[in-house]
Amino acid sequence: EILKLENMEACRDSLVWLRSQPGGWAQAWAECPRGDWMLWLLGRLSGPPESVGRKQLVSTACDCARPALTYDTHPAVLECIETAEKWSRGEATIGDVRMARRAIYAAYAAYTTAVADAAESAAYAASAADAADAALSASYVATYAASAAGTYARYVANYATTAQNQTLAQCADIVRSHCPTAPSLT
Repeated sequence: EILKLENMEACRDSLVWLRSQPGGWAQAWAECPRGDWMLWLLGRLSGPPESVGRKQLVSTACDCARPALTYDTHPAVLECIETAEKWSRGEATIGDVRMARRAIYAAYAAYTTAVADAAESAAYAASAADAADAALSASYVATYAASAAGTYARYVANYATTAQNQTLAQCADIVRSHCPTAPSLT
């Protein structure tokens, strides 16, 4: 699996972590602490736009983005996540998803937030031209959600790294709830 992931250009940190796992691929998936790594892999395996795999990826990414709504309650952010979720269920068009993404850009013209970035990344995973772009975009969802938690934690106390790691772990659990067994890399 490590060689296959290297050929897929997985990030160095994920490969180092995977090499340290004694229990094999299935156990590594079950214990992975980073939702961004898992979303990236599912994105690489998700297939072309409009495919069932891509819709499952977007649904998972939206579930990872939702907890970050605690840190940003702008209606455009929630609308973008909900529209991407609807698309993943066949209840919205890719055009609807693109409009929701544009609404985030309009709402945050002067600045952006990590939560808005998470929502936008989940939506972009739906329309990305290829699986590599979808993978990168999906992994950003968990990264941005962790960033939002870390930013918030800095204001509360100096626990940013802990909050970020907890959010990445929460995203990993969310990913496993959608994909409980390790995906095949063949």
